[in-house]
Amino acid sequence: MTYLAEIETRVAGIPCMVGVRSFFHQPPHLGSPLSCDSADDFYGYTDAEWEILDRRGRKASWLEKKLTAAERARVEQEVAQCMLDDA
Repeated sequence: MTYLAEIETRVAGIPCMVGVRSFFHQPPHLGSPLSCDSADDFYGYTDAEWEILDRRGRKASWLEKKLTAAERARVEQEVAQCMLDDA
C-alpha cells in the first residue's frame, strides 16, 4: 500500500511507524458563523486515516491493539503536525 507519509514513532515503548492513508484539515472559519455551512466548518477540524506499521512498513495489528487512549491522541497529533508541516 502507498501512504501519504510514514512517520516514525513508538507504541508501548516499541519503535514503529505510522502509515498515513488520508489526511484533510479544515482550518477555522475567519468570518461570521452565519456564513458557514456547519459548526464543524466554523471551528475547523482534522480528519486522518492511519495505521500502525512495523519498522519494515508492514501493518502491525498486534501493536495497534496496544495503543492506549493517550497514545492514540499523541499519534493523531504527530500525524497532524507532520502533514501540516509538509503542506
